Amino acid sequence: MRTARTGRGRRSPSEPATHNHVGGPHAGAMFTLGETASGAVVLAAFGHLLDRATPLAVRAEIAYRKLAIGPVLATARLGRPPAEVVAQLEAGERPEFPVPVEIATENGKPTGEMTVIWTLRPN
Repeated sequence: MRTARTGRGRRSPSEPATHNHVGGPHAGAMFTLGETASGAVVLAAFGHLLDRATPLAVRAEIAYRKLAIGPVLATARLGRPPAEVVAQLEAGERPEFPVPVEIATENGKPTGEMTVIWTLRPN
């Protein structure tokens, strides 16, 4: 697993309960995996601010590129420097920032990509 600065990975095992009609992970399972990885990065970067701000996913977009067979891994990273986001929050703004996510097989073959836009809502 990588650090918050470079990204966070989340793994989904290959289980029949999460497979679709062609034998790969269901689109909803891949979306959930990607959103979870993005949230892990957000909490790692901004968890120390939870007394001042609440992280919220604003919107997300996903592209399914290739059928994934077997377990998949979602790796997320912050799309903006944390200090930049915190500076906006401290200026009284509600920052929005992208968290790009790569979804790939365990051997690194890309199968999808996702971007989740997050905000820090001041408490």
